[in-house]
Amino acid sequence: MVVVWCPDWPVVAAGAPADSLTAVVHANRVVACSAAARAEGVRPGLRRREAQGRCPELELLAHDPARDARAFEPVLVAVERLTPWVEVLRPGECAFPARGAARYHGGEPALAVTVTAAVHAAIEGRRGGPGDRRGGPPVDRGGPGDRRGGPPVGRGGCRVGIADGTFAAGLAARHQAIVPPGGSRAFLAPLPVATLDRPDLADLLVRLGLRTLGDLAALPQASLATRFGPEGTRAARLASGLDEHPRGARRPPPDLRVAAELDPPADRVDVAAFTAKTLADELVARLDQLGLACTRLRIQAETDRGETLSRVWRYDPTTPPTRRLPTGPDPLSRSPGSPGEASRHGSGEPWDPPASRRGPTDPSGRMAAVMAERVRWQLDGWLTGRTGRLPGALTHLVLVPDEVVPDRGRQLGFWGGETEAGQRAARALARIQGMLGPEAVHTARLRGGRDPADRVTLVPTSDAAITVPDPPFPGPAPAGVAGAVPWPGQVPAPAPAIVYGEPLPAEVVDADGAPVAVDGRGLLGGLPSRVRIRGRSWVAISAWAGPWLVDERWWDPAAHRRLVRLQATTDQGAAYLLRLSGGRWWVEAIYD
Repeated sequence: MVVVWCPDWPVVAAGAPADSLTAVVHANRVVACSAAARAEGVRPGLRRREAQGRCPELELLAHDPARDARAFEPVLVAVERLTPWVEVLRPGECAFPARGAARYHGGEPALAVTVTAAVHAAIEGRRGGPGDRRGGPPVDRGGPGDRRGGPPVGRGGCRVGIADGTFAAGLAARHQAIVPPGGSRAFLAPLPVATLDRPDLADLLVRLGLRTLGDLAALPQASLATRFGPEGTRAARLASGLDEHPRGARRPPPDLRVAAELDPPADRVDVAAFTAKTLADELVARLDQLGLACTRLRIQAETDRGETLSRVWRYDPTTPPTRRLPTGPDPLSRSPGSPGEASRHGSGEPWDPPASRRGPTDPSGRMAAVMAERVRWQLDGWLTGRTGRLPGALTHLVLVPDEVVPDRGRQLGFWGGETEAGQRAARALARIQGMLGPEAVHTARLRGGRDPADRVTLVPTSDAAITVPDPPFPGPAPAGVAGAVPWPGQVPAPAPAIVYGEPLPAEVVDADGAPVAVDGRGLLGGLPSRVRIRGRSWVAISAWAGPWLVDERWWDPAAHRRLVRLQATTDQGAAYLLRLSGGRWWVEAIYD
């Protein structure tokens, strides 16, 4: 397989000059950055403020995966002129079989040089030539005998890798290498297990002493499958240089093809995408009935000018629809002495969130959303991103599962974990999003933080399974759900039922009627005896817990905050979360 990878593609797709100090940001983290920004110490995965601290002149751009896919269409058209079997792995990366194309172009090194030149020309045509003010990338053509399989790439170009499988070829592209037939296992052996792009599994393997793919490949596949299940089988295949699924192992039945006529013809992406979402739901429902999952989807369309368009997307059906974010450090730029700590992505690789930070959703709905997302990207590329004239309005849209695998299903919790009502709600939200847009529907999500009001945020439903937004104050990132990692000063569970947007003024006194104060060490000056809220009558406190001292941002005088929280229950059965700040007591929340 040949993999064509364009480093820093989100930056290139945004149209940033190649020598600019630019970073693409999503959820307050750097998704990708330019080579000039990397030279200043910026790396994918950094928090926005840390990146700006390393490079004050850094220009921040919003992450837009649809823009990335749309901008990648001219590159796909250029590669498709060399071989018809192009698969899109994601925006900025594609693959195709090497055998036929290599024979036609005079060998694998010559093919790599030809592909690199074609991609460079497509990118230069989009960004302008070397003399353009936007800074086209310089191209060193190299020679067919270059052992790395193509010319070295400067700013904003591409890298080509060739190996036995798509996974190995993708890593070979990061190193610009041509792996001889049968040599993928040896090529992968020294790479860390983090390149499997499964952070939780990689962390466990490292703790078990399996730090490299070579260590993993040396174990019997049956033992890995017994210990780790399907993830172990996948890891064993990839570490051995094979694809995750046997290629062409199973062809889907012909009746799984779904199609729709667009009448009137659609010349807008949102109109065509609404039809695509309906087709994706129908296709996933058919696959569900047969216990199958689609790993390679062919998207076909016809235009009112008689043109037929076709593109193949390969993806992991278990991956949630996501704006790609970082998973870990960079194997090409990791510091010496840190084996096993890098991800598989190269220095220009967008960062993925760990699986623990992707919220669970209905599997069928998630699969349909992933499929519809790819179709929307492709339609956007066809209608607005192609080079030359536009193809015209779309009159016919077809989705074909080009490759399917058995759906392994999932193990639910002992008490279920999913309800029919929840699945209906997810489908209803998806339909509303299709009509009003992805930003029109929001879902409440938990996140890390010390304040009860800061631990709940509203995010677009399409992002709810992607990431947990960063908390407003520094602290450990939440894993899975907020609170999985302790926050110093955080009030322990259970969480209050009602949190006031504006705290209510209160008074707390001891048995002698003196206001309860807290000293510099966070200790109460007296035992809470009575509480009065909003100047109403006094109520006796029957029990209390705390205090919890919060001392935040002591290094920043402008943002420094010091307060104490106290839980109190009255003899009337009410339970309050009280806060002492600025010398005054407040009611922050109420417990049921």
